[in-house]
Amino acid sequence: MFLSVFDMFKVGVGPSSSHTMGPMVAGALFLDALRAAPFRAHGLRASLHGSLAFTGVGHATDRATVLGLAGFAPADYDFDKAEAALAAIRDSGQVTPEGLEPLRFDPKVDLVFDFGPALSGHANGMILMATDAQGDVILQETYYSIGGGFVLTEGELASGEDVDHGTPVPYPFQSGAEMLDMAAASGKTIAQMKRANEISRGCSESLDKGVARIWEVMNACIDRGLEREGILPGGLNVKRRAPGILAQLEAERGMNLTAPHTINDWMSTYAMAVNEENAAGGQVVTAPTNGAAGVVPAVIRYWLDFVPGAVGSKVPEFLLTAAAIGGLVKYNASISGAEAGCQAEVGSASAMAAAGLCAVMGGSAKQVENAAEIALEHHLGMTCDPVKGLVQVPCIERNGLGAIKAVSAASLALRGDGDHLVPLDAVIETMRQTGHDMHEKYKETSLGGLAVNVPNC
Repeated sequence: MFLSVFDMFKVGVGPSSSHTMGPMVAGALFLDALRAAPFRAHGLRASLHGSLAFTGVGHATDRATVLGLAGFAPADYDFDKAEAALAAIRDSGQVTPEGLEPLRFDPKVDLVFDFGPALSGHANGMILMATDAQGDVILQETYYSIGGGFVLTEGELASGEDVDHGTPVPYPFQSGAEMLDMAAASGKTIAQMKRANEISRGCSESLDKGVARIWEVMNACIDRGLEREGILPGGLNVKRRAPGILAQLEAERGMNLTAPHTINDWMSTYAMAVNEENAAGGQVVTAPTNGAAGVVPAVIRYWLDFVPGAVGSKVPEFLLTAAAIGGLVKYNASISGAEAGCQAEVGSASAMAAAGLCAVMGGSAKQVENAAEIALEHHLGMTCDPVKGLVQVPCIERNGLGAIKAVSAASLALRGDGDHLVPLDAVIETMRQTGHDMHEKYKETSLGGLAVNVPNC
C-alpha cells in the first residue's frame, strides 16, 4: 500500500475537496475520455447525487462541475479566469475546453441535482454524459469523489483501485502495528521510512521541492486569512474573525496581559484563518481535506512561532509523518465527511497534526503513534452537519479545536514512553465502524444536527 504525501496534501481550491475539487477533477477526466473517443460529441450533461446534491450549492459543487467541464483544474485554479468563464458559459450555453469542439452545456438545464437515494458506490456520486447532435447520450461515466480530492470511476471503485498497489516500496506498512514493527526493525523514524518510500517512486529533489511547496501554500493561506476581513459568501452572513482575534492577541501580548490559556486562541486563529479562506473559495491545501485544511498548518505555525527550538528545516519531517498517519486512516477507514462524518475529516487531520508535532519534538515512533491515537480517539462520533450546506458553521471553529486537541495529544504522548492501552489501529477501525453506523443525515447532507437546528437566514 502506498499513498504519497502529495496524495494527502494537494494544492487546490475551496470550499471542499470532495464537493469542489473532486467534481472539477471528474470533469477533467471526462474531457480526457472525450478527447480519446472515436466520435465527436456535441453536448454535455451532468447529474449530482447523494451529498453532492444535498450540499452542492453550499459547497460550490455546481460551479466546480461547470468549471471542470470547461477545462479548469484545482492545482492551477485562477479565480478571475473562472469568473469570466462562468459568465461566458451562462451567456453562450456552451463550454469550449481545449482540444475539443465547442460543446452545448447550459447549467440551468444540463446540470441536475438529484435528491433521491445516493448512488450505490459512495455518498458523493455524479454522472457525466456526452450527447450527439440530436441530444442522445453517446458516452456516460459515473464518478465518485471519495474525499480529499480523490476521484474514482465506478469501475475503479468496484475493483479497489483507490490505493496504489504498484511498484513495491521499502516500507509498505498498511497498519499502525506494521509501521511500528518496521520502525523498530530498521531503526528509522516514521518520517524517514515515509521519505524512503517517496524517493523509491521519484527522486529526493522533487520530493523536497514538492514538500516545500506544500508548506509555502499552507503558510501563505494562514497569512491571507489573518489579513482579509469581510463577510463570507453563501448567505449566512458569517463574519471573518481571524484578523480581529489576531489584533486582540497582539495587543494583549504587547501589554503583557496574556493568560497561559491564550495560546489556544493563537492556534484557533491560525486554523480559522485557513478555513475562512477555504470558505471564500481561496487556495488551500487538502490536509487531508479542505474542510479540515486548517488543523495541520495551524499546528505547524504554532510550533514555529511559540515552541523553543522549532526550526523551519524540520517542517518536512512534520508533513511526512502526518502523511503517513493520514494514509493509514484513508486506507483502513475514510477521510470523507460524506462517508463517515467529521470524525473522518477533522478527526483525521488532528491525528495527523498530533503525530507530526510529536515527531518534530523528538518523539519516538511509539509516541508518535500514541499521539495520533489520542487525537483521533477524541473525535470519534463527530458528525458532519454544515449549516446551509456551507463549509462555515461549525467547520471553521471546529478546525481550531482540532488543532488544540492535536497539540494536547502530542504533549500527552511525549509525557509517556509510548506504551498505551488502545492502539491506533483499533481507533481507526472504530472510526470506520462508527461512520458505517452513523445515520446518513449526519454525514454531510445538511439534513440533521446543527443544519436543521440553526436558522439558515
